[in-house]
Amino acid sequence: MDNAGDNAWVGLYRDQAVVLRTQKLGEADRIVTMLTRVHGRVRTVAKGVRRTTSRFGARLEPFMYVDVQLAQGRSLDVVTQVETIVPYGERICSDYARYTSGTVMLETAERLAVEEHEPSLQQYLLLVGALRVLSSAERDPGLVLDSFLLRSLAVAGYAPSFSGCARCGAAGPHRSFSAASGGMLCGSCRMPGTASPATGTVDLLAALLVGDWPTATDSDARHRREASGLVAAYVHWHLEHGLRSLTHVDR
Repeated sequence: MDNAGDNAWVGLYRDQAVVLRTQKLGEADRIVTMLTRVHGRVRTVAKGVRRTTSRFGARLEPFMYVDVQLAQGRSLDVVTQVETIVPYGERICSDYARYTSGTVMLETAERLAVEEHEPSLQQYLLLVGALRVLSSAERDPGLVLDSFLLRSLAVAGYAPSFSGCARCGAAGPHRSFSAASGGMLCGSCRMPGTASPATGTVDLLAALLVGDWPTATDSDARHRREASGLVAAYVHWHLEHGLRSLTHVDR
C-alpha cells in the first residue's frame, strides 16, 4: 500500500501578523484570521489553543502583534509556532474607548483585505501603526480611528477630496460634502441633500487624511463630532454593508 501521501512535504512559512478575529472550532481549536506583512489576510487553525495547557493561546487574541510560523493546509493553514512582538491587546482592551476604536480598525482591515493570501502591505503597515498609537494613549482614540478609516479607504482606492471639488477638480475651499461623490463639491457640482460642514471640520478631515497631528490635536470638540459623522457616512457608502463594530463607538 502506498503511504506516500502520509509523508508528503508540508510547506512552512513565517510572517509577522496582527490577529484580526477568532472563532471557535470544535472543542479546543480556533480559526484565527490574521493580516500578515507578506501574505496578506490569512485564515488559520490554531489547534488546542482553547485548552488551559496551550502554549500560545493568549498570543492569538485580537490586537496581538505576533511572529507566526504556519504550515500550509488544504483549506486553512495551521499555526505551528507563535511569538509575541508587541502585546497591543493588553493595553487596548483595558480602556473602552480604545477597545471599541480598535475593534473598528480590525474589522476595517479584514474587509479591505479582500482576497486571502493577496499581499496588502500598505494596509498592514497602516494597521500596525494605528494600533501602536492607540495602545500608547498619546492621542484621542476618536481621532486615531477617523484618521485610520480615511487612510485605509484611500489605500483601497477610495481617497476622499477635501480641497478640490471631487467631481470637477475645481480648486477649493468648498462648502458641500457628498460621500457618494467622494468628498467636497463646488457650487456648480453641489447636489440636493449634501452636507455643509464647518470650515474647521473640513480642515480637520484634511489633517486626519494626511496625518497632520498638530492640526488635528488643536481641533475643537464640535468639529471632531461633525468630522466623525462624515467619516462614518463615507465608510458606510464605500463599504457595502457598513461596519457593525462602528455602532459601539461613543461618538
